[in-house]
Amino acid sequence: MEPFKNLINAELVRAAAAHLQRRQPDFDARAFVAEATRGLADLELKERAMHVAGALQHHLPADFDAAAALIEAALAPASQDEQLKDVRHDAGLAGWILWPVGEFVVRNGMQQPERALQLLHALTQRFSAEYAIRPFIASHPELAFATLARWARDPNLHVRRLVSEGSRPRLPWGMRLRALVADPSPTLPLLRALQDDPSPYVRRSVANHLNDIAKDHPQIVVAWLAEHLPGASAERRVLLRHASRTLVKKGHAPVLAAWGVGGRLRGEATLTIKPARVVLGGEGVQLALELRSTARSAQSLAIDYAVHHVKADGSTSPKVFKGWQIMLAPGETRRLVKRHAVRPITTRTYRPGRHLVVVQVNGRPVAEAAFTLRV
Repeated sequence: MEPFKNLINAELVRAAAAHLQRRQPDFDARAFVAEATRGLADLELKERAMHVAGALQHHLPADFDAAAALIEAALAPASQDEQLKDVRHDAGLAGWILWPVGEFVVRNGMQQPERALQLLHALTQRFSAEYAIRPFIASHPELAFATLARWARDPNLHVRRLVSEGSRPRLPWGMRLRALVADPSPTLPLLRALQDDPSPYVRRSVANHLNDIAKDHPQIVVAWLAEHLPGASAERRVLLRHASRTLVKKGHAPVLAAWGVGGRLRGEATLTIKPARVVLGGEGVQLALELRSTARSAQSLAIDYAVHHVKADGSTSPKVFKGWQIMLAPGETRRLVKRHAVRPITTRTYRPGRHLVVVQVNGRPVAEAAFTLRV
């Protein structure tokens, strides 16, 4: 598999230089390529983006407005495709090269924020400006939020998504917007404007944004559900369920109640795991959960399970995974089976040892079992 870092490579740099020089003949493409590619192969992905951004600083016009105009002139046509599959990279700047371009905007446009935001509006239609816009939200919040409010009505889906994604309090890999972690209220009108957006791409971002808020202000999401869940369309219900996922996994009673679940399991639960010993990268384990109702009425059950992964110091850390959503009939016995993969991934380091698995029904532990991992 090609290393992820190679998404920013020498060929991409040379193509960018050609696009810039085509629009401004005195742009020193040779010197830019020499600087941007020097040592590039030894760097990881983010380091590559920062390195190329430094070369752009040295070779684009010193006047930010002139540099922004050159970048805009060199861009590929805008895209309306969610995956940006319709962008023609041979027609201009687009794709991964725009990460370092966005970093250039952050480094050089902070004193001209209106012009910088205008450029980010163009960039996000060819890649994404969700990381680049965050320093402007932090440094120029009044201007940024007024701009985002206008962009929420933009005809381009990537611009509308940026409104939500760029202002997420806890965007993964992005600068944390501490003011919004403390008080997310400035983004709520934006989310209200976008939660019924015609694009699923935009709505997913709204759901993730609300889920961010839930981690610090669960009462806001509870109030949001009370206002927006009754009579919601099928599309909005999908969004709100995704937005509720962290609180559902935690067994947050008001959120569970909003979704019509809650209360303890009335009955018994048994968890069986096979095999008892597994090797990292193998077929994983099979989780078999048997539920036996002792109730006289049906029970709506949200079932998750937490795998307690072994840490470097020998302690464990739980990670909750989605299980099942079922209606258990009075006196019913139900067997549920799920395959859980145990394979290397970039976001987790597996270590050998005993891994406890705890099943939660409506947020409450009801059964547990364990498997031993060999690495």
